[in-house]
Amino acid sequence: MATINKNYRKLASGYLFPEIARRTKAYQQANLDKKLHRLGIGNTTEALSSEIVNALHEKIDKLANNETYSGYGDEQGDLALREALVGYYKKMGIDIENDEVFVSDGAKPDSANIQSIFSSDSIVAIQDPAYPVYVDSNVVSGRSSGFDVANGVYKDFVYLKGNIENQFFPPPPKEKVDLIYLCSPNNPTGAVATKEQLEEYVSYAKKHKSVIIFDAAYNEFISDPNLPKSIYQIEGAKECAVEINSFSKFSGFTGVRLGWSIVPKELSVEDSEVGEINRLWFRRQVTFFNGASNISQAGGLAVLSDKGLAQSKALVAYYMENAQIIKETLQELSLDVYGGTNAPYLWVKAPNNLKSWEFFDQLLNQCQVVVTPGSGFGSSGEHFVRFSAFGHRQDILDAVKSIKENLKI
Repeated sequence: MATINKNYRKLASGYLFPEIARRTKAYQQANLDKKLHRLGIGNTTEALSSEIVNALHEKIDKLANNETYSGYGDEQGDLALREALVGYYKKMGIDIENDEVFVSDGAKPDSANIQSIFSSDSIVAIQDPAYPVYVDSNVVSGRSSGFDVANGVYKDFVYLKGNIENQFFPPPPKEKVDLIYLCSPNNPTGAVATKEQLEEYVSYAKKHKSVIIFDAAYNEFISDPNLPKSIYQIEGAKECAVEINSFSKFSGFTGVRLGWSIVPKELSVEDSEVGEINRLWFRRQVTFFNGASNISQAGGLAVLSDKGLAQSKALVAYYMENAQIIKETLQELSLDVYGGTNAPYLWVKAPNNLKSWEFFDQLLNQCQVVVTPGSGFGSSGEHFVRFSAFGHRQDILDAVKSIKENLKI
């Protein structure tokens, strides 16, 4: 008799973003004359750069010709792209090898899938607030016995609570854990870890033979040269950390789909030999994954060219100008605003002690502005909302104008 994976029943509620869509749709249907301003989900809006588009067209043209057609590629990623990523890290002073690079269809699936190579009884520590996939993938894998409704947390997880006092980047746990999920720049708070903070985590992980799963998908939004863009800029991190990254937000690949993970051969855990974790991830990928689209990979290779990098950095600058426009407006209204300096997200304290969904509804009903409730990212996100800087400039200007004119605090 077939039965379901009952761990899915442990998931607390509908996924955050579908719930936002449901409420937004209901409002729009009841207010057909109102224009919505979407500053919620972090979906890129600006067209792909010319260097990328040219590379995509060239690859498609090759696929249209029998002499240059290509089918299955290397599940680990085209060698030329992996070598280009080796060069990308080299510019940060980091030496990696091409067989430590695993190209994928995005950071989100890698973040969900990487835990599968570790023991099902691993104790997991997760930043709170955090991107939901870290939590949900470990719930589905059976690492939690259920949701604690009273406290708004999953049982058996260790929550690393970010707050105003620790500038939304909490210290390592006091107890021993096995897997640690970190995101810097952080989604949703926009907080960026300092070198000293990451050194503390690396020291902890090496001491306890823990593995840091480091999401660096927004690293190109860091403009402060004193802030690390990769955990491998920290000495010893290759012994204890996997890094996940993406072309999605940096180069507009949210729909194109392309990312990568770095699994160093130096990485080991309590019961593994050096190099085994790298081999396990390779085994996982070649078993369950046929490799990223060869079209997308051609675009990724173009991103990493000198011209492609310059165009992508210009795109990042555009979104960060959006962030500055939003931040200045919200601060003029005396709202407490965090992030938005080295990240495309702004973490905003709800006024008058409103809960996250209450402030979401206020912004929707008064200003027709859609944001993301902080509570959807974890219990420490309550009383906050996330603003996204992804959007066309005129849409951003229209949104802040509506907030200025209509928000009643």
